[in-house]
Amino acid sequence: MNLVWSTTDLVIGGHAYPEFPILLWDSMESCRPANLFLRYYLLRGAVGSQKSWDPVGRALYDYFSFLQAHELEWDKCDRGEAKSLVAAYRDYSLYTVKLQRSTVRNRLTYVTLFYEYAQRQRWITTLPFGYEDRIVKRKHRLLSHTESSGGRASMRDVMPRAHYNLPKFLSTSEITLLLEAATNVHHNMIVRLALGTGLRKQELATFPLRYIFDPELRGDQSRNVRVTLDPEDGSGMKTKGSKPRVIYISRNLMGNLNFYAKHRRGERASLSRRQHAPLFLNQTGEPYSLDGKGLDRIVRLIGRRAGLEVWGSVPSSGVTAGEATAAFADCYAASS
Repeated sequence: MNLVWSTTDLVIGGHAYPEFPILLWDSMESCRPANLFLRYYLLRGAVGSQKSWDPVGRALYDYFSFLQAHELEWDKCDRGEAKSLVAAYRDYSLYTVKLQRSTVRNRLTYVTLFYEYAQRQRWITTLPFGYEDRIVKRKHRLLSHTESSGGRASMRDVMPRAHYNLPKFLSTSEITLLLEAATNVHHNMIVRLALGTGLRKQELATFPLRYIFDPELRGDQSRNVRVTLDPEDGSGMKTKGSKPRVIYISRNLMGNLNFYAKHRRGERASLSRRQHAPLFLNQTGEPYSLDGKGLDRIVRLIGRRAGLEVWGSVPSSGVTAGEATAAFADCYAASS
């Protein structure tokens, strides 16, 4: 089984779809059922981001690779055995490969959606899983007490129960260590903005220069300034699902960002022949990739230098805004 990614030669309805996942058998023939499902599922209007392409494609690739390795056929759903195809794949992923439960749940979601699609296409008559009522936790909302479901919902019976891990945060002292380890002024400001706002790596990579201003020139003297991240304002800002959202940045941090934009960003901007919209540029004066992988590497290296395990590309702080601001100020003063 092979997973490949399309070029611009893949044209559907007059539109090119590069980087679209395609599954091929070892004979290099198309895995037609999987590819038809990918085309149906990923090109719907509800899927607003190409970031969904990779996990869905890899989920089906992993499942079909499992079937191939164990000489099983995907459409033999009524085998008369106690354990179905999908249940066998679930247990193999959990107990043999020892994948994270969240990873297995995500992959099973797409595998079961594939089978439901296959049944609607009449490729199969029986699903390799059933449904059962489970108690689910819902957020309290207006008139929730009038619901007749009793807190129960129909779920696919092959899905393992979700175990939610506690979020991991950096303490105030760890924030100071991380900032002290970020000796490169450009990397230091990336870390500061990440800590102060909780921006996603895609948002950090595309955060526009035009969003930066001198807070002292604004009439508002509040401790935090409001910034709207709007993917449709022409600034090049990218957000999850292309949805606008509002963040708050401390006046102190905005002031530091403004100083950086005026006096230090030019060191990198001058390396490129073109003007770029993002605030942060790489060592060649170009914007970071939209997926933020370059930022991932930078923050992990800084964390390793500080002796910290930094999760993902955006370190999070579990302290209050005031404590984080104080940490920023102390570290900035020490480096001045």
